[in-house]
Amino acid sequence: MARPAIFLDRDGTLSYEVGYVNHVSRFRLLPGAVEAVRLINQSGRLAVLVTNQAGVARGYFPESVIDEVHAVVRETMESGGARLDGIYVCTHHPTAGAPPYRRDFDCRKPRPGLLRRAEAELGADLSRSWMIGDRHGDLAVAWAVGARAALVKTGYGRGELLWHAARWPRPPDLVAEHVLEAVDRILRADEARA
Repeated sequence: MARPAIFLDRDGTLSYEVGYVNHVSRFRLLPGAVEAVRLINQSGRLAVLVTNQAGVARGYFPESVIDEVHAVVRETMESGGARLDGIYVCTHHPTAGAPPYRRDFDCRKPRPGLLRRAEAELGADLSRSWMIGDRHGDLAVAWAVGARAALVKTGYGRGELLWHAARWPRPPDLVAEHVLEAVDRILRADEARA
């Protein structure tokens, strides 16, 4: 049976935004990230990380760095009693790098390929799902599949709200200070609607 998901952007949402994470030592989860995923798990929803990692296409680091970082993410989540049900990554860029990474592919947010893969592989019910991120592209990918979108003020979020939100075709469905607040408010709002 299809289950709603909470999709989570990585850099700036679950972890500190530091530019390209070209070495595992540069990666650190934000406070509350593990607890946020644990709450998603307890709610019965899928917890799914979706991230653009164009540093591979640009030649800044190999795909193996992404694997190392995500191994740390999984270990940290597990040690805190939390679990990601899926991790989906786009390593492509439409204009940078060389093939096969230089490619205008549907997996690059704000296009919906990563969420559609989670729908097919995990049984995510996109119409009952949320996407949490710190940039407009994270919101747009949610709306493209009929999901709702939450913007966090961590990472690029505060600047996005201040400098760009007035030009967006629609406002975020929810704005929160950080991912834990976003998850808590999503779960409480969905409970109230049930």
